[in-house]
Amino acid sequence: MDMKVNKKLSLKERYALMTRDLAWTPTYQAVNDVFPYMEYEGIKIHDWDKFEDPFRMTMDSYWKYQAEKERKLYAIMDAFTQNNGHLGVTDARYINTLKLFLTGVSPLEYMAHRGFAHVGRQYPGAGPRVACLMQSLDEIRHFQTQVHSLSNYNKHYNGFQNWRHQHDRVWFLSVPKSFFDDAVSAGPFEFIVAIGFAFEYVLTNLLFVPFISGAAYNGDMGAMAFGFSAQSDESRHMTLGLEIIKFILEQDPDNLPIVQAWLDKWFWRGFRVLTLVAMMMDYMLPKRVMSWKEAWEIYAEQNGGALFKDLARYGIRPPKGWEEACKSKDHLSHQAWNVFYNYGAAAPFHTWAPSEKDMEWLAAKYPDSFDKYYRPLWEHYTKEQADGKRFYNGTLPMLCQVCQIPMFFTEPDDPTKISYRESEYKGMKYHCCSDGCKDIFDHEPAKYSQSWLPVHQIYQGNCFPEDVDPTSPDFNPLAEVVRWYNIEWGRDNLDFADSEDKKNFEAWRNQATSN
Repeated sequence: MDMKVNKKLSLKERYALMTRDLAWTPTYQAVNDVFPYMEYEGIKIHDWDKFEDPFRMTMDSYWKYQAEKERKLYAIMDAFTQNNGHLGVTDARYINTLKLFLTGVSPLEYMAHRGFAHVGRQYPGAGPRVACLMQSLDEIRHFQTQVHSLSNYNKHYNGFQNWRHQHDRVWFLSVPKSFFDDAVSAGPFEFIVAIGFAFEYVLTNLLFVPFISGAAYNGDMGAMAFGFSAQSDESRHMTLGLEIIKFILEQDPDNLPIVQAWLDKWFWRGFRVLTLVAMMMDYMLPKRVMSWKEAWEIYAEQNGGALFKDLARYGIRPPKGWEEACKSKDHLSHQAWNVFYNYGAAAPFHTWAPSEKDMEWLAAKYPDSFDKYYRPLWEHYTKEQADGKRFYNGTLPMLCQVCQIPMFFTEPDDPTKISYRESEYKGMKYHCCSDGCKDIFDHEPAKYSQSWLPVHQIYQGNCFPEDVDPTSPDFNPLAEVVRWYNIEWGRDNLDFADSEDKKNFEAWRNQATSN
């Protein structure tokens, strides 16, 4: 008797059935009304079916893979917690690295989740819609695992407890926050280029690989577990972002100048956010895997150079600011940590001057810059602190209108001269830290003139608790701003040497090892 046997579907056929065949063309509503964001950016898409998801992943396989990763991830994180793994890290200075990382990056993962959920709804093509849906789920998963890790450290150390309140207020957290506020307020095509390129390729490559390797090297198996679990997703995200960029470029030659302008803009925005990562790698890890300079040469210059060679066939050139970014690798981390050391009273983590051993390492990694420009600075600070005059800057710095970082960056060819650029818009002057940020402002002044700059808000009196009287003779604006931040003075901030975290860590570890 003959039997009808249904052949097993190939991966490509199964993907088509579970994505493209679930789409439909609107009939009683106009396509432009259903997808209202598709035209105003100027991008022209002629055939959405030409988009090929390189992974061809369906939702059922996605849940299977991610569930397996979750089981492994939480097994490691729970074991780390139950065995008091936080006492096995190098020393309590490392915890401050996590304070900056978890409070700065975790909200960005949540914003990426919201952004991809939004733009996925806006694309008429079924392929990008499904890919964005899965990336949206990835991002909320990353946010949840990072908050889970944060909650474990919050049981033992100061500075984690008000991270959500501080994300919308604290001066340095406005840097990553403004990056995503900028992206989610753009159109769907710019968002996918911004996040698929600047966030996934430029930023997370340098965060989740060399920095998370540093976490493992310092004994933090919890951060290592969620970092590498996230990076396995980031690899897919990078590929998706680049495939969408190529898809846009292949659809119409008129798309090329628009995409190039976005790559210029978002490379520079992503690079400026990396300022925080640079100082974390060089100054905040007690034991270091590699320097920021080495990481930049591997993950930016080599990998990025290969990427731009690949995109050159579409007419894409390396982004503006690329050469300046490469020149800054000898100076970025040192200048950034100097600013945080100065403003350590207004941050919910502790700072410190590098030890002599630290400076020997920095001098070896930065032979052309550290001893000449930065060692004298740290030796001066160390002497002042030994004399009981630990310096805290009580003034408010000028901020860049675009990246919102204090204006401490130097000219590309002169590390002794502060880089300063100025633009005018509607009779007002706006300050920028570089040609890159000035170009971004000048292209969209109506957008960036509205930036919520912490220093401006403080001067306008918008960052004090309601019970404050600025006319009082004993009014201390710095102390009141810190109170508005929900930073507990002397407990969450100031120098590491006198911190409660340091004292507790040493007492707990001595007790654990003596037992």
